[in-house]
Amino acid sequence: MNFVYRLLDRLSVYLPLIVMALLALSSWWLVRSAPELLAPPSDKPLRQDPDYRLENFSVKSFDENGRMTREVSGDKAQHYPATEDLHIQQIRIYAESESGARMNARSDQGIATDDGAKVTLIDNAYAIRHPFNTSPKIELRGQRLVALPDEDRVLSSDPVHMTRDRDEFTADTMDFNSNTGEYRLQGRVRGTLQPKTPARK
Repeated sequence: MNFVYRLLDRLSVYLPLIVMALLALSSWWLVRSAPELLAPPSDKPLRQDPDYRLENFSVKSFDENGRMTREVSGDKAQHYPATEDLHIQQIRIYAESESGARMNARSDQGIATDDGAKVTLIDNAYAIRHPFNTSPKIELRGQRLVALPDEDRVLSSDPVHMTRDRDEFTADTMDFNSNTGEYRLQGRVRGTLQPKTPARK
């Protein structure tokens, strides 16, 4: 009997370790048996088709004084959540800078980002910066113009045609500031300057 008691005493010392080992083995078996329960949920893929459509719409922006600074309108539009872009047919843009310089633009198609910070005009793109202070009217034409309304800039990495009052220019690329009227033409630049009409007395 003494031998049995001594054996039970020794087993009682190791009993917590045995229980812990059994628990660890059961946890390992559970993980191996059902790994899908612990797998992180996969991200839901974004929709590739439009999530909403618009017709004959107009979106306007105003400053803190209630003055309209921007308007984007079009005949039809489709929004793609995968790229967060709005694809617009017959797009029209009106923008006015803080100094009061006004600009209108249009094209057959357009792509606008959700925040409105970038609008790409595609096919028969046309923009006009109206005369302001001492700057004359400036017209821009091309197959692709990129408008950055928040920066008062119009860019083109494709050939562009510019008319400044009666002067005409063509270039491979362009960077135009619609607020100041300054522009930078690069690539093959050609221009036709018309003589200024003398002021009448």
